[in-house]
Amino acid sequence: MGEEKLYFEDVKEGAEAPVKSHTLTRTDLVRYAGASGDYNPMHHDEVIATASGQPSVFGHGMFSMGLLGTALTDFVGAGNVVRYRVRFSRQTWPGEELSTKIVVTAKREDGGRHLVDLECSLANGDGEVKVVGEATAVLPSRS
Repeated sequence: MGEEKLYFEDVKEGAEAPVKSHTLTRTDLVRYAGASGDYNPMHHDEVIATASGQPSVFGHGMFSMGLLGTALTDFVGAGNVVRYRVRFSRQTWPGEELSTKIVVTAKREDGGRHLVDLECSLANGDGEVKVVGEATAVLPSRS
């Protein structure tokens, strides 16, 4: 089954994308290190991480950004994001369930393109925000 296409006319300011959740595992950290080439031991070596004063190994910021980015493209469609910026506000820890929040903040037309602006964030089960960002997507129009 194909996914429903999101059209500019169907989006309302204040609308929220479906929440995507993922429980971060140590395996995620190792797999991401291999895929990205980021072998900083703070992400996979418990001994070094705790010796440096951390309670444990912690997640790669770009992994968190990727989780949020996937929820974003699932909502607006692959290839439609024209701007995506984030700020990393807190570390992510193995065992945390991370959930996305994406809200439409504005709709506008610019140069014939139908754009939506979005605020997005990734938080744990306690509501602690790990990543906060903003994005703009171009959407197809029914007209």
